[in-house]
Amino acid sequence: MSIHEVFMPALSSTMTEGKIVSWVKSPGDKVEKGETVVVVESDKADMDVESFYEGYLAHIIVQAGDTATVGSAIAYVAETEAEIETAKSLGNSGSTTATPSSAPEPVAATASAGIPALASQNGSNHREGRLVASPRARKLAKELKVDLSNLQGSGPYGRIVAEDVETAVNQGKQPATTPITPSRPAQTTPVAPPPPTVAPAPTPAVAAVPGQTVPLTTFQNAVVRNMLASLAVPVFHVGYTITTDGLDKLYKQIKSKGVTMTALLAKAVAVTLQKHPLLNASYSDQGIVYHSGINIAVAVAMDDGGLITPVLQNADMVDIYSLSRTWKSLVERARTKQLQPEEYNSGTFTLSNLGMFGVDKFDAILPPGQGSILAIGASRPQVVATGDGLFAVRPQMQVNITSDHRIIYGAHAAAFLQDLAKLIETNPQSLTL
Repeated sequence: MSIHEVFMPALSSTMTEGKIVSWVKSPGDKVEKGETVVVVESDKADMDVESFYEGYLAHIIVQAGDTATVGSAIAYVAETEAEIETAKSLGNSGSTTATPSSAPEPVAATASAGIPALASQNGSNHREGRLVASPRARKLAKELKVDLSNLQGSGPYGRIVAEDVETAVNQGKQPATTPITPSRPAQTTPVAPPPPTVAPAPTPAVAAVPGQTVPLTTFQNAVVRNMLASLAVPVFHVGYTITTDGLDKLYKQIKSKGVTMTALLAKAVAVTLQKHPLLNASYSDQGIVYHSGINIAVAVAMDDGGLITPVLQNADMVDIYSLSRTWKSLVERARTKQLQPEEYNSGTFTLSNLGMFGVDKFDAILPPGQGSILAIGASRPQVVATGDGLFAVRPQMQVNITSDHRIIYGAHAAAFLQDLAKLIETNPQSLTL
């Protein structure tokens, strides 16, 4: 017999503390191994935390709405009902000291998003004989009668997510629990769309009251830490003017197919980075880190005052239509704080587009761990001199790159911007190939 401590997990490499969003289980509830017991808010997202052990949620130490440092105990899980009272007494006394038979054992929970050391490295969705799937995926599979064991997970480390279940249904895969009668002719039956998943509403911003001090949110505290880290990096800025009439024309042609301007700009930057791997690199104490993929992070403002950078993985290799669909999904899940850590912390180059707000030009702050960030201003009609000595009106936008001067120099940044402008001005159609 034993009592296990549920610890606050580290959901990202930068996380130092987490906030309890809600407890899925109540004291006294039965807990299965791998079952979600609590939802924790990390720097950028809300994550399900699963139990390592089977037993009973005996006592909650950190209540919903409170925060705890990474590694601190937030609850007790007792293996038997008889030990619940013992766990409660431990919690009420504020001490973790107990007899040898009931001493709390460490590490009783993990984030269901998957921690590399705990996940299978071959991408399998089975971990230690247990099917690894998100709670949303399990619920949706139950409603649609889909056998999860037949699905290949697309989530981190092979984890099955809700989108995998929806894809299986939309592709017409036969649910495992649906009987097939050979004597009856097959009938084409339209597949009902999956029921809408109710996402948690974003936390409303606290209204400013004169004379009142409003505490920073978890998101805002994460931004503060990142900005302070950025101050230690020597950076420089290089600006460039790009004519966008060709890009604007292309956007009007393919906008109806779901393509976004953000995806077009990300694609253009990613393709240009293929020729300039140094701009996609980052500094380390051991030297220059050349990343294997071109992952474009795009800054998105959150409703509660925070900032998040969803990442378009391998943006140079993905077609513009898939890239746009991915971006739409990332933004929707970012707004409801449902992104997985690798979907917002794996960027190798960042875009910050304030042009959509009418901003002409600005300097962006370099994110920690990256070599460059590109600030994009609004495209506006400008009077320009043409090559034949006449004047014309052309839409132009100002872009300004901020780079880590420890590994990137002015000539490198200027060459990158020249090639980016050449692509956008003379061959934007190539972005659809």
